[in-house]
Formats: sequence, structure tokens, C-alpha cells
Amino acid sequence: MFAFNRYKLKNFNLALLLCVTALCILGYMVLGSAVINDADGTETMRKQLIGMIGGGILMAFLTLTDYHFWLKLHWVLYGGSLLILGLLFTPLGYTTKGATRWLNLPALGRLQPSEFVKAAVIVFFAWFFQKYRDRINKPAVVFSAFGLFLVPAVMIFLEPDLSTTLTFVLLFLVLLYMSQISYKWLGGMAACTIPVAGFLVWDSMQENPLILKRYMLNRLFSFLNPDEFSGSGLTAQQDRAIMAISSGRLSGKGLFNASFDSVKAGNFLSEENCDFVFAVVGEELGFWGSAAILALFALTVFLCFRTASKAPDLAGRLICAGSGAFLGLQVFFNIGVTSGVLPNTGVVLPFFSHGISSLLSAFICLGLVMNVALQRRDTENPEW
Repeated sequence: MFAFNRYKLKNFNLALLLCVTALCILGYMVLGSAVINDADGTETMRKQLIGMIGGGILMAFLTLTDYHFWLKLHWVLYGGSLLILGLLFTPLGYTTKGATRWLNLPALGRLQPSEFVKAAVIVFFAWFFQKYRDRINKPAVVFSAFGLFLVPAVMIFLEPDLSTTLTFVLLFLVLLYMSQISYKWLGGMAACTIPVAGFLVWDSMQENPLILKRYMLNRLFSFLNPDEFSGSGLTAQQDRAIMAISSGRLSGKGLFNASFDSVKAGNFLSEENCDFVFAVVGEELGFWGSAAILALFALTVFLCFRTASKAPDLAGRLICAGSGAFLGLQVFFNIGVTSGVLPNTGVVLPFFSHGISSLLSAFICLGLVMNVALQRRDTENPEW
């Protein structure tokens, strides 16, 4: 479980630890400002602090635990992922706003299984592609990988949770690409998206769509043609978030701002403690503060991929690349939605949004990356 004889203290990724620490501190402060006027704001901050402390301890444990130990538990992690996703369709599942994405567990409270499944799937496919590395381009291996991926992906989609499903798909594609699969397979997958996209377009025009829910399509259509949906309220969240960000200008209005011209203090923002927390960043920290936070996220993702380039084996490489992609995609989707670049998808911002599940999953991934760093090569692996 522990392999201290293989760890090199000089390879300890201090830069990554400092980035994570800075993001945690900033995230906690921004979240505190976001919920300052909420009746349950104190309880929210208490839970977030517990999540950060627990996540930090978990990350430290995973940093010291040889990642090969977790690779040996590949089927346990995969089967456990299917089990907790399956529990969503039992009385333990908690439904809100038409989606069952949370489990109500005695003593543990409310957890979102899909967040933990992302980390488990990264480890599972790191093992899978490592094991079948020499046969990665064989049809049996490729189709097996797709089959194993589709089971949890479909279960997440049926919650329904389109945003997490999209993140899941892109994460799997990153793992496929980093596993050195042939470009012929990648080209074939790209070609397959054409008829799939055509079917989705046709299905969306039906009175009762088979695949995408009507509210999902309305979000997309309102983004593509906002004038037609003006007054429907579908773009209100994004419109107000953009207003908040733009009002912050260069230096922002300051954290915990309660001035009369504050969009947040005027209760115009919705989900400001979760999906739209970056609107608080933009309004209260301004352009420079937002840029600094983006730079921290970018550096964190870069350090994950940098560690991947020096990983001792393919599995370590995929763990680091998958973790970097997981964090990068979450940040891209969240800020893209908040700034109006992407349609509203409902993705949280790591370390800033309220939610212990997303917080712990980020710490898990980064703890694994830290352990790979302790065992990394001194130079980039020429095979990568």
C-alpha cells in the first residue's frame, strides 16, 4: 500500500500543493461572501470547512499511498461506481428540480455519486489501458473499453444529468487519446458523431423527444436564439451573472460587499453559491482577481499534465492526464456558462462551489497526482 522506498522527496510537487491551498482559501472566502445573506449561510460554511479539512487529509493519505495499490482494486472501484449510481434509483435517491442526482445517506447526509465516479473511472481506465497497452488498437479491446464506459455514462444520463454526462464523455476521450490509440480509431469516432448529431437534431424537433428532455433543449435553444425566448426566464441566470461580472470592472467591489449597486447583495443572482459562484468572483474581485484565479486553475491543470509527461508508466500518465482534464473541463464549463459563452449546463466550480462531493473528488484526483509525482522520472519518458 505504501512504497516509501520508491518515493523521491525532491519530486514532491510543492507547486501543485500551493496552488490547491490558494484555491481552497480563495474559494472559501468567495463562498462566504456568496452566502453572507443566506439564512443557512453559517451551516453552509461549516460544511464546506469540514469538506476542505477532510479533503486535505484524504489528499495527504493518497499522496503517501502508492497509486498502484488503487490500480489493483480496479474492479472494486468500477463495481462500486455502478452500485452507488444504481442506488439513485432506489428510495435513497433524492430528487430535486426533476433530477435524481443525490443520495440521502444516514449520518453522511447528501452525496452526489457521479462526482466520485469520475475519479474511480480515471483509475479504472488507467489500469485497463495499461493492461491492454500492446493490444490497444484491437477491435475487441476498443469495443470493450467503450462498453465499460457506456454503462456508467448511461446511468448518469438517466438521472438525468446531461452536463456531467458531457464531462464524462470528454474525459473518456482524453484518456483514449493519451493511451496512444491509433488516429484511425479517433477519426472513426469523429465520423460517427455526424449521424449521431443528425439524429439528435431530428429528435429535438419532435413533440416528445426520445433522448434529450424538453428543458434541456429549451436551454440550448434559448442560448442560440435568446431573442425568441426573451421573457421566458430561461436566460435570466446567465444575464444576471454577466451583469454582475461586468459591474466588477478591473478591481471589483470587494469581498462581502453589500453596497446598493451590488448585484449579489440585491439578490439578483441565483445559485450564486454553486453553479454561478464565478459571478461573485467577477463582481467582487474584478478582472484582475478573476484572472488570478483562472491562472491558478490553469497552473494546476498544467502541473497535472506536466507530471503525466514524467510518469513512471502509462497508468500513472493516465491518472495525471485524466485528473487534469477533469479539473480543466469543470472550470471551462462553469466559467463558460457564467460568462455566457456556453449554454446553461449546471457544472460546479472546483473549490469554490458549495458541495462536499465535488470538493472530495477534486482532492482525490489531486492526491493521486501527487503520488505519481513522488515516483516520476527525472526526465520525460521518451515513450510518451
